[in-house]
Amino acid sequence: MTASIHPTAIVDPSARIDDDVAIGAYSIVGADTAIGAGSRIGPHAVIGARTRLGRRNRVFQFSSIGEIAQDRKYGGEPTTTTIGDDNVFREFVTVHGGTVQDRGDTAIGDANLFLAYTHVAHDCVVGSHTVFSNNAQIAGHVHIGDWVVMGAYGGVHQFCRIGAHAMVAAGSIVLQDVPPFTTVQGFPAQPKGTNAEGLKRRGFTPAQMLAVRRAYKTLYREGRSLDEAKALIEAAARDAPVLAPLVAFLAAPGRGLVR
Repeated sequence: MTASIHPTAIVDPSARIDDDVAIGAYSIVGADTAIGAGSRIGPHAVIGARTRLGRRNRVFQFSSIGEIAQDRKYGGEPTTTTIGDDNVFREFVTVHGGTVQDRGDTAIGDANLFLAYTHVAHDCVVGSHTVFSNNAQIAGHVHIGDWVVMGAYGGVHQFCRIGAHAMVAAGSIVLQDVPPFTTVQGFPAQPKGTNAEGLKRRGFTPAQMLAVRRAYKTLYREGRSLDEAKALIEAAARDAPVLAPLVAFLAAPGRGLVR
């Protein structure tokens, strides 16, 4: 099946459009852009230059995906945006390309859901299966792990990390790193427990959830230093492999943990 491109759409001749792609009225596709099979680009959408969209993505009206960074340091360099498969970008979503001062690419994985007015800034890395509720926005250089839930109107400061399976409650402002499995809330965001409901929905066993709760208690409830807590969690991970992402996260440098 060949691509279906509305006659009012503007598609750069260098763009590579796979079979079974639909591009709606008045949409624009920039130079050196690729759109994978089965993707749907709604009306009045913009797909910026040097953007790679995988298969079966859906971009709703008035979204802008892959445009240049909102960064004073950006000087027109040919940076990129790379997006996997099966993502949904609802109305007025914005995703910006990378900058040469960082990785030069903004990367989004698979099966993510970006609700209306969400924003992914330059050089961010977003994993797979995340949900960005309405108006959730992340600044430049932020890394978001798999299965993260960003609540409505949540915001993340530049260079922060949000670990896998974490949840940022609605209206929260994240100024430091959020470990995997953790729920944070408030301004500034503070830890409020584990993301127990999310883990249950994803099939974590009772034993795995118990290990996560114990690790959270070690990190946040026992008055331990961060180094001491790290050592204890690393030891616990030998018998509870579910904690491996938490151990790796705590071992990596960042902006400091929410505590």
